[in-house]
Amino acid sequence: MKLFFSPTSPYVRKVVVAARELGILDRLELVVTSASPVDSGAPIQGYNPLGKVPALLLDDGTVLFDSRVIAEYLDGQAGGAKLFPEGAARWPAIVLQALADGMLDAAILTRYEQVLRPAEKRWPEWVEGQMNKVVRGLDQLEQRWTGHLSGPLDIGCIAAGCALGYLDFRYPDLGWRAERPALASWYEGFAARPAMQATEPKG
Repeated sequence: MKLFFSPTSPYVRKVVVAARELGILDRLELVVTSASPVDSGAPIQGYNPLGKVPALLLDDGTVLFDSRVIAEYLDGQAGGAKLFPEGAARWPAIVLQALADGMLDAAILTRYEQVLRPAEKRWPEWVEGQMNKVVRGLDQLEQRWTGHLSGPLDIGCIAAGCALGYLDFRYPDLGWRAERPALASWYEGFAARPAMQATEPKG
């Protein structure tokens, strides 16, 4: 299987962390590609018409996207019910994943606004609105989810860890730990996992 990826994408990181935790990373060929929200010629569009990474090319030519779909497929390849629990336990795991991915969506849109959009066209209220989503997400992780995060590893835990890692990578001055001691303590331990250490973004 070929996984098309960008090294700094937190969604790619989620998939690769999942593959490492499942013990099936050796079944993936990692293929670096480029993705851009404004480049209509980005190579990834040949695999994902949305122009986003990651995309997973299966041996039979089927292409899977996005990170949520790929992670669940890999879980099935590893025997199933490892990162995506069965029964009632499934719902908290995938809701937590949705929260973390939503935080990433907002953080990435903010970065696009601040880095890609010409300065004269930037919209401060948009940035504020998106970053408020991130802050509310952080608050809910602290207030609602630290018990779950400290339990058995699932896709929600991985998604949350990758979201926090992205904030550290792209927003080092956010200071999210200051008022969220339980979340900060959990992340310190989670970030030390070998799968997280091996996928820490650079550059």
